[in-house]
Amino acid sequence: MKWYSGSMCGKRSAMVCLILKIFLVYLLILAVQFSYGANPGDVAAIMTLYTAWGSPPLPGWGVDQDPCNGKWQGVICEDTNIASITINSANLRGELGDKLGAFSSIKTIDLSNNLIGGSIPSSLPVTLQNLFLSDNQFTGSIPESLSSLTQLSAMSLNENLLTGDIPDAFQGLTALVNLDLSTNNLSGRLPPSLGNTSALTTLHLQNNQLSGSLDVLQDLPLRDLNIENNQFSGPIPQQLMSIPNFKKDGNPFNSSSVPLLPPPSTTPPPVPPFFSRGPTSARPPPKSESKPPKQADGPSASGQSNSNRSKKSSRKRVVLISIASVLSFIMLILAILLCLPKRQRQRPVTQRIPKRHEIAPYTGPRERTLESGSLEQPGSDIEKAPPTVRPKEEERSRRTAIIETLRALPKDNNEINPSRFDIDLMIPPQPPPPPPVEERVVVLPIPPAEEAVQKRSNRPLPPTSAKTYTIASLQQYTNSFSPDNLIGTGTLGDVYKGELPGGKFLAVKKLDKRVCSQPEDEFFDLVNNIDRIRHANVVELMGYCAEHGQRLLVYEYCSNGTLQDALHSDDEFEKDFSWNVRIRMALGAARALEYLHEVCDPPIVHRNFKSANVLLDDELAVYVSDCGLAPLISSGVVSQLSGQLLTTYGYGAPEFESGIYTLKSDVYSFGVVMLELLTGRMSYDRSRARGEQFLVRWAIPKLHDIDALAKMVDPALHGKYPVKSLSHFADIISRCVQPEPEFRPQMSQVVQDIIEMIRRESDQEI
Repeated sequence: MKWYSGSMCGKRSAMVCLILKIFLVYLLILAVQFSYGANPGDVAAIMTLYTAWGSPPLPGWGVDQDPCNGKWQGVICEDTNIASITINSANLRGELGDKLGAFSSIKTIDLSNNLIGGSIPSSLPVTLQNLFLSDNQFTGSIPESLSSLTQLSAMSLNENLLTGDIPDAFQGLTALVNLDLSTNNLSGRLPPSLGNTSALTTLHLQNNQLSGSLDVLQDLPLRDLNIENNQFSGPIPQQLMSIPNFKKDGNPFNSSSVPLLPPPSTTPPPVPPFFSRGPTSARPPPKSESKPPKQADGPSASGQSNSNRSKKSSRKRVVLISIASVLSFIMLILAILLCLPKRQRQRPVTQRIPKRHEIAPYTGPRERTLESGSLEQPGSDIEKAPPTVRPKEEERSRRTAIIETLRALPKDNNEINPSRFDIDLMIPPQPPPPPPVEERVVVLPIPPAEEAVQKRSNRPLPPTSAKTYTIASLQQYTNSFSPDNLIGTGTLGDVYKGELPGGKFLAVKKLDKRVCSQPEDEFFDLVNNIDRIRHANVVELMGYCAEHGQRLLVYEYCSNGTLQDALHSDDEFEKDFSWNVRIRMALGAARALEYLHEVCDPPIVHRNFKSANVLLDDELAVYVSDCGLAPLISSGVVSQLSGQLLTTYGYGAPEFESGIYTLKSDVYSFGVVMLELLTGRMSYDRSRARGEQFLVRWAIPKLHDIDALAKMVDPALHGKYPVKSLSHFADIISRCVQPEPEFRPQMSQVVQDIIEMIRRESDQEI
């Protein structure tokens, strides 16, 4: 049978040839587009933005015309479209330009902690889900075009110079979960459409000039509401009074509905640190921060992870280009075959099809998962507890391990003389030697509340040496929990000083019922695990109480309060802090974290390390508190609030914004505490100039400049420190506060570095 004979067949072949040629041209155009890279509209938009900033020297920017090639730091693409731009703490200036709306499918714009000014453009990408412009210099009003961002989930415009009313543009923003407009110059009443944000759980409006009533907020599912220091008036709706974290001081509310509140002030009321030396803290509170501060030594705190994700998109484009090329080649072969001269058409079909052309399936590398050990919570689920605090290999078995340790190790002298430094401090720390039989301990995994409910059984409680106290006895010791005995207030509850009949003092932590509402057997599990944490630099648990729905933990009392108070609230006390004493304090705190991270099995993430949780005794020995309480911090609103407080006060690692907590997050917080020891400054000080408020951002550029480093040392030292020791100390800090977790050292390495620093000074003295 002749398939190609006759004029009709000829016309049909010509038509087929024409169709194949058109299809071939289409495939070639498609291949060219893939090979070019980013969407041309996105390229134009990002180049306009870059020009509006004044073309700063950002890695990769402007060098290559394809922002999706993985080289543009802070830029993440999905296929050929820009999906995210994240440039924090890069001292960006200029404005945003007028082309933001030209991005085709961008989801996140995060330019917080820069110096960008001008007004927020009215043309915003309708695909935005996250908009973070906090801590810049934006002026003017919030644009009405906000109403078009129907996919918006989180927006932070706090700490700018915005003025005018909040626009009535929230009608379609039903996906909005977090909104922060604090610390601006906004005025007027709350817009009625704000009541349509049915998913809103966090709203920060403090430090503005807003007025009117709060009725529009009464039906929202709010869990965190801050309206301090405004001009709100009238009665407070009863629904708002049940919000777990509701701050309202500094407003002239109607006293007939609620007790009269303090008059407006220029700063929010202070938040006393845990185990503070008085009922309140002398430290001024910070401005609201919805994004964690990132150091200023690079344009993005997440540049490398962004680059990795961009590389995955690049690999995907390579696959698509390959497929398009193969299809184009096949179509070309078919077109040649169908358009051959008539004499060729008589040949058997089997002779015209080359058998060697076969398409193999793509077997390239798959996308890698998140670094094993991190605990990631999606933005919408940030309040949920992670499945476990286990930042090492995921395949680590959940077996129970026997940890051998001594309850008390020799404490160092108050002063460290490098020439006669105790040799024990120079020996790399190993798991403590075996204690007597009765002190062999088993560290059990500490599951969050959600896991514990599922895994709980009727098993007998493991033995514990912690003493059981009654409510009546603790009331007697604390003078009925008198305000005069209050020594600290934290996220988890209040701490009271108690005195036993024999004159010994205790610290009684009364857990907030909203934080610790688990059944009694779960609380016993928590107590048993805390009781097994035994180290010379960890505050010892003395006992507990679980009566009448109350949950209390009793700890040993540290007479000299917290490191935070010693450094920042007591000038006379700080005079005793010589350079050697500060080194010993850093070493003691480092050893405590090393024990939690690398001796305990499974490893324990502290998750709330700060100078307010570093306690001092009469000899200025260091004791870290709140160890083992991460399961409570992980639960519900406490997780979000704790993360916000840490980042707001300058201790939170950059990954906190994604709900990720690992051992390396503790290392970052430890680096901030070392900076406090070095400079004598608070981790956040609102009273200072704008560029000096966050300690990390101010200090990082100076750590490797000898002259600048000498100028930033605490004046209370009066220049009495070894220059080389200072340089080594700064180098350790620099590595601890790296923005990327993988570049931070383990705590065992930090301990060795501090010991090596002391050894070098000792050798020089000899």
